[in-house]
Amino acid sequence: MLVKTYGSAVYGIEAQTITVEVNVSKGVNFFLVGLPDNAVKESQQRIDAALKNNGYKIPGKGITINMAPADIRKEGSAYDLTLAIGILAATEQIEATDVHNYMIMGELALDGQLRPIKGALPIAIQAREEGFKGFFLPKQNAKEAAIVNNLDVYGVENIQQVIDFFNGKANLEPEQVDTREEFNKHTNQFDIDFSDVKGQEPVKRAMEIAAAGGHNIILIGPPGVGKTMLAKRIPTILPPLSLREALETTKIHSVAGLLGNVTALMTSRPFRHPHHTVSDVALVGGGSNPRPGEISLAHNGVLFLDELPEFKRSVLEVMRQPLEDRIVTISRAKITVDYPASFMLVASMNPSPSGNFYDPEVSTENEFAVKRYLNKISGPLLDRIDLHIEVTPVPFEKLSDRNSGESSQTIRQRVIKAREIQEERFKDELNTHSNAQMASKQIKKYCEIDEQGKTLLKNAVDRLNLSARSYDRILKVARSIADLEASENITPSHLAEAIQYRSLDRNNGLYGTL
Repeated sequence: MLVKTYGSAVYGIEAQTITVEVNVSKGVNFFLVGLPDNAVKESQQRIDAALKNNGYKIPGKGITINMAPADIRKEGSAYDLTLAIGILAATEQIEATDVHNYMIMGELALDGQLRPIKGALPIAIQAREEGFKGFFLPKQNAKEAAIVNNLDVYGVENIQQVIDFFNGKANLEPEQVDTREEFNKHTNQFDIDFSDVKGQEPVKRAMEIAAAGGHNIILIGPPGVGKTMLAKRIPTILPPLSLREALETTKIHSVAGLLGNVTALMTSRPFRHPHHTVSDVALVGGGSNPRPGEISLAHNGVLFLDELPEFKRSVLEVMRQPLEDRIVTISRAKITVDYPASFMLVASMNPSPSGNFYDPEVSTENEFAVKRYLNKISGPLLDRIDLHIEVTPVPFEKLSDRNSGESSQTIRQRVIKAREIQEERFKDELNTHSNAQMASKQIKKYCEIDEQGKTLLKNAVDRLNLSARSYDRILKVARSIADLEASENITPSHLAEAIQYRSLDRNNGLYGTL
């Protein structure tokens, strides 16, 4: 008897349906074909134990299982339940009439309990698109899959529940999640706030501009001035996620297996803070079985790299293409996957190896040591960071001031208004939602400047020896400054403020004396 059951493989953040064909014939053998990896091959032992512990068995017959398409490698233990139900249906231990109408996924424990899988959300989306009636998966993954409408999602705890369902002995209730209600009931509440920050008004202003346009930013200052404290507060002033962004972000975290069973939808912008010992693959993504890296997990949110020069240079350089294209492409011999990577980069660094560059009485570093330290960060990478901000120590008078500064909520309202202007501006532009995402053609269209502004910018380019990319960055930042003031035109004052945020450009600025 031949029976077909259906599972799914996730490549990148998209799912592809896998057809599991189970054929039972005379003989005593078990063949599993279709390019399975070791984890899939080992499923025979897990299935055998799980079935025996629930009163069923793999009969002593000739069983051939093909996982199609056969030229795509099948990886992981999530096919256990798919294979087990196929075997039971083909050997007539359960009713096989309806199994082909359902997507079935889950890892089996030896007692028949189900363990969670990765990528439940993209699998559910694909199942709905292909017209499946429902989706059986572990209880822990049910909430994230249930945000997909027009698909019955059944979260089950063990294989016996699935068997009883197909045998008509039990009625399972589909998991119910109202996506919009789930999205709206979560408020963006934070334990930290910009009102906690004493002084640093110029830095707060720069961060507001960065948040308003989605710009990358780097903070330069000695140890203890509050660089990390400031960076961790950036999410508190970013606009809330839209429903589209929330679904995108949830999809990536689902593939990475980082969603718990508490929430169905990510409603806060991610904030990723990898250690400086992170590897290339961990940051960008990849591996023999490609998985999203930190920059994709930060999609629609913030990637914070503390002590930037301490990261391996090779790790930093692999970010150059994602920072420009906002997507990561990972190529392997038989497959190429894309992960979205539209994140806001926030970095921090000391001005010298000891951090005491500003204090000649304390610093003992020579010119060569400082230059070598700075050269750990390449010019092309700095070009891709829109704002370079100097953070200086806060005087005692401001540290001891008991008055609170401006709250994150107040700053956030201004940022939201600026983003609303940008959404309206780019409503007819594909894949452009903020000023930082503008391409050259859009910069020419939306960042026009008058003759006085052109003169100012020309002088800056000549004096600072700016690259063409830096020139574009200045225009983008000036556009964001204008949006914060609800100004239709970019004025020379907007340009002047944007230019001052290029302190790390070569032959100038913070290290121009070296």
